Amino acid sequence: GGDWAEDRIIPDCVRAWSNGEEATLRNPRATRPWQHVLEPLSGYLNLAICLSRNIHLQGEPFNFGPRAEQNHTVLELVQEMSKYWDKVKWKEKSNIDGNPPYESGLLKLNCDKALQNLQWQAVLNFEETVKLTTEWYQSFYKDPKNIYDCTISQINEYNRLANLRLKS
Repeated sequence: GGDWAEDRIIPDCVRAWSNGEEATLRNPRATRPWQHVLEPLSGYLNLAICLSRNIHLQGEPFNFGPRAEQNHTVLELVQEMSKYWDKVKWKEKSNIDGNPPYESGLLKLNCDKALQNLQWQAVLNFEETVKLTTEWYQSFYKDPKNIYDCTISQINEYNRLANLRLKS
């Protein structure tokens, strides 16, 4: 049960930090494939274009995720976020019974099929992903009415980087 937004690392951290509180990290050593939301969205749009041109791709599953080198620990993520957010504090969750809740130590996505069949690949590196994400949340907590402008600006920056890096 609980709030739908609970146990989401980045929203939980920025919610705590925006209130001057300490964020609780459930498993700081867990490794995850961090990506900006614009990465899979670009993959879905690319897939839609490819589906309109190649009927044989219909019904095929695809993963849209970051490059393998973007697998970083939760602690590395929070440390990188602290470069862009003032007064960042965190603690590791203590478990009353001494047994932490089960979660995979390492999660990975295999996106080879998207690269081979759709010529899709992620654009942003880890540092850019964290910077854009943290700046978006800062903008949201500073003035939610202006989040549209921040979002459009980040979409434009993503497109600029994609055009620069993915030219064939």
